[in-house]
Amino acid sequence: MLITFQSPASPDVVMLRDLAQYLLGLIGKRLDDRGVIMHDELPGAIGRLEAAISDDATAEATLEPLHRSAGNQRDSRNRLSQRAWPFLDMMREAHKTDADIIWGL
Repeated sequence: MLITFQSPASPDVVMLRDLAQYLLGLIGKRLDDRGVIMHDELPGAIGRLEAAISDDATAEATLEPLHRSAGNQRDSRNRLSQRAWPFLDMMREAHKTDADIIWGL
């Protein structure tokens, strides 16, 4: 199932339900049928998502030698930063304009 996040500050962001649930959990929200991230919640939400991305990158750098072998190139992984970028960008733009982000309408 697809979840569409909307804000007047940016284009819609559409993602699969599992990813939406994960990202919302990182910022302290639950994925219900409908929801909102209020503009005054955005600074904290942005900080939490940026911290999770940083932690993910640190963990990847720590594990990187384990995923390499002499003859193999490391496969391209779908990192949290890649999956979260459109949502993070939407939150940043909404914060700049004091706009809310909604889903489920």
